[in-house]
Amino acid sequence: MVLSLGVDTGGTYTDAVLIRDEADVIASAKSLTTRTDLAIGMGKAIRAVLEDAGIAPSEVSMASLSTTLATNALVEGQGGRVALIYIGFRESDLEKHGLKDALKGDPALVIAGGHNHAGGEAATLDLEALKDFLSSHDGVSGFAVAAQFATRNPAHELEAAQIITEITGAPVTCSHQLSSKLNGPKRAVTAVLNARLIGMIDRLIGRAQDTLRDIGIDAPMMVVRGDGALMSAEQARERPIETILSGPAASIVGARWLTNVENALVSDIGGTTTDVALIRDGKPMIDPAGARVGGFRTMVEAVAMRTHGLGGDSQVHPVTEGLKGGVFLGPRRVLPVSLIAAEAGDVVHAELDAQLRMSAPSEYDARFARRVPGVPTDGIDTRAETLLERLGGDVVPLNKLLRTRLEGSALTRLVDRGIVQVSGVTPSDASHVLGRLDAWDVEAARKGLELFCRKRIGSGARLAPTPEEMAQLIVDQMTEQTALTLLETAFAEEDQDFGLPAEVLARHVLTQRGLANHRGLLALNTALNVEVVGLGASAPSYYPAVGKRLQCQMRLPEHSGVANAVGAVVGRVTFRRSGTVTSPTEGRFRVHLASGPQDFNDAEQAMKVMEDHLRADARDAAKEAGAEDIRIIVDRDVRSAQVEGQDVFVECSVTVEASGRPRVALG
Repeated sequence: MVLSLGVDTGGTYTDAVLIRDEADVIASAKSLTTRTDLAIGMGKAIRAVLEDAGIAPSEVSMASLSTTLATNALVEGQGGRVALIYIGFRESDLEKHGLKDALKGDPALVIAGGHNHAGGEAATLDLEALKDFLSSHDGVSGFAVAAQFATRNPAHELEAAQIITEITGAPVTCSHQLSSKLNGPKRAVTAVLNARLIGMIDRLIGRAQDTLRDIGIDAPMMVVRGDGALMSAEQARERPIETILSGPAASIVGARWLTNVENALVSDIGGTTTDVALIRDGKPMIDPAGARVGGFRTMVEAVAMRTHGLGGDSQVHPVTEGLKGGVFLGPRRVLPVSLIAAEAGDVVHAELDAQLRMSAPSEYDARFARRVPGVPTDGIDTRAETLLERLGGDVVPLNKLLRTRLEGSALTRLVDRGIVQVSGVTPSDASHVLGRLDAWDVEAARKGLELFCRKRIGSGARLAPTPEEMAQLIVDQMTEQTALTLLETAFAEEDQDFGLPAEVLARHVLTQRGLANHRGLLALNTALNVEVVGLGASAPSYYPAVGKRLQCQMRLPEHSGVANAVGAVVGRVTFRRSGTVTSPTEGRFRVHLASGPQDFNDAEQAMKVMEDHLRADARDAAKEAGAEDIRIIVDRDVRSAQVEGQDVFVECSVTVEASGRPRVALG
């Protein structure tokens, strides 16, 4: 008997499942994710699932982890302070593909160097400028290096990385190691995000491995990538960017395993995000343009997933303009009032009661802050340091923490870095008030919604008469925004082009009137023509109404609340490696290798050299991840042109895929 342990560390809950012989879920468990120390929540979930199944830790043959941590960090703008070394580009190139936004004010050095399309050196690498920059920039947790045409010749990236390591000792991400495709600015974005995530994911994996050892599980640990495949924990530490969409990808794999659906939209609601993807002909669709998350388009191969900042812990914003008013959810996650009250009840209830006695509402009603221990604070400004001193280790109401408007901006920066968490009214609080959830402090949720009710709309009336009606307004908005997310995905994946962006089509008046079954001179009907698989612990609370709204079949499978953890167990180890053969001059064929370009006189020989190199690289990566019975698939995409009636070789892209099941520990 092979027992596999799957663990998913989400923004709110950590899930654990035990699967026997890759066929049956024999136990599952949940625990609150403990951001102060992820190992605490992870350990509770693992111990609970072992106890429920009556299994000794030594009987576990394999452990696998999926996580939304990287995805959530990018959606919420969190992560470490980084620096970009941008070689061979212009200053203006920092504006392309959102690179400046990805840097978020972190330093960047643009220096001479780089190569041309054929892999030849375009300019000498400016080493003096690099060394001067490194000597004047402290507090950087990771460096990203991106050079022009580095996928054709990575020499300058490698040389710069070596110098950075020697001088700073900080981790370095080279863009050519993350993707073999052209498009330097986009590769640079990917490298910056990878560098930003390194410390965070390293801490997560380290604590996960410590937890397994403490419990007594001596089995190899795997991590789910964004395409649903597995890699080793050590590989994930080096390339944390590949874990973006890890949790959502695992949920797609889990949904397929739990339901055997051939064609369906899968919608996974967590605490921070709602992730929607399409399963077509039994396989998750892969995004050909690279994973897009948190507003950034990366070059990471991942499931074609639309990730929205919409979850059970999304911040509820009042809409007070106009005579009707309403609410809007997300994209930022906050701690539910009911949750922070469950952890610091005396402080929270005393402040909520004081706020309820006030004659007028305040923007800081039901808002609290607390520091997250253990998160590095390098590079923060004086105002942020003052806030941290005021916070100490306590839960503090925002109206007592913030004394000026400028301190509000400093608090936002601390939240973006993951150093501080703030609370607010969320859909989870609404579900507590409506009796759909009772995990945390129901009375605190009710007080929080009572405070929210008191906000005034354009007519001068309250936003809602009672906490119950306020809660229903929030849940109805969750239904509406979830339905829009599903419609956007459906329009984006349609084979037919409707001539407008998916976001516009989902909100178009004809679409919305069709959902309402408009009957006038025209009869309009709109519905999803594919079933939806709803996943997530809160899916049963919200998704039946979504199915009715979209007039489609909504499937909520057994174990849907732990589908991410299921998917973490049942995936395969898969590695794809790609490379390019070009023809710089007639009769000469250039193989672009990591060690530098090599020229050959025969096209077939050049392609064979590239194939052999990629085959060995992919197989080694799969072996390093612990794969057995490795299968190799090779694909060549040869592009040619007609010259004087003859086919002339232009370029060939070679892709090699190595896959196998992960090796298990034998008792």
